[in-house]
Amino acid sequence: MQTTNAPDYVGLVAIIVSYILIILLVTPFKRLFFINDVNISFPHAEHERVPVFMNFVYALFIPLGVLILINILLLRSSAHKHEATYLPFLISITFTALLTDILKNAVGRPRPDLLARCVPASDAPMNVPVDISVCTAPHNTHLLQDGWRSFPSGHSSFSFSGLGFVALYFAGQLGVFRTGSRDLGRFLVFLAPLVGAAMIAISRCEDYRHDVYDVCVGSALGMTVAYWSYRRYWPKLSSAKCSEPYPLPTREGMNGDSNAVWQRVRDEEEASADVGYEIQPLQTEND
Repeated sequence: MQTTNAPDYVGLVAIIVSYILIILLVTPFKRLFFINDVNISFPHAEHERVPVFMNFVYALFIPLGVLILINILLLRSSAHKHEATYLPFLISITFTALLTDILKNAVGRPRPDLLARCVPASDAPMNVPVDISVCTAPHNTHLLQDGWRSFPSGHSSFSFSGLGFVALYFAGQLGVFRTGSRDLGRFLVFLAPLVGAAMIAISRCEDYRHDVYDVCVGSALGMTVAYWSYRRYWPKLSSAKCSEPYPLPTREGMNGDSNAVWQRVRDEEEASADVGYEIQPLQTEND
């Protein structure tokens, strides 16, 4: 019996490689700007409230450690449940990072602190669009190039893709959204990772790295990818079986019938019978 998750592992590697290549090889499109634009004239924060490395700690390493501890110590999960937890979590993180960097480089929106990075020449023209040529700062440095990567916020999308996934996992394991559930304590456990992600996102406005628009779009992007990745492996949160992942699809039936496959039950059938899967024989030409 072979798992059909193998393509996801291949896809995960492809995402990681693509992300690394973008970081190493791609420079952002650079929109024209005005040197008297107050929206990009904020100071450059030398020390960020949440540096890039700490964002990895808060949104990747700590959440992954929490998921591992819960599965091992509290739930004593099966190998299949372990895989159904960590694989979509990593897909959520990496796919969000890839999408974010593609958008950042394609849009080329100036950051709120661009002028502080650029240091325009004293004779730069006013009230007309200018380009990077007016900057006295070295043009090939990451500091200046990164000044055109404002949209969307990478910290926001990354934090919500990781901590947002953990929130969905908590909701599923605790049955927060199951019919009749009114346990405020469980809801607060579900909410805690989202509050953490929101605080990381807000810090980007406080550091003048992004504006509210960048942060909101980045947060929505990360949460959307997190939900998409989660639902590929887990039932909807209102299901009575939301705490257990979908079984692995195989080419073997429960009784060794090689002509049977796992198939998802339609949503209306889930609503009436609350069954996650059923076995259906494959149709043949003689049927």
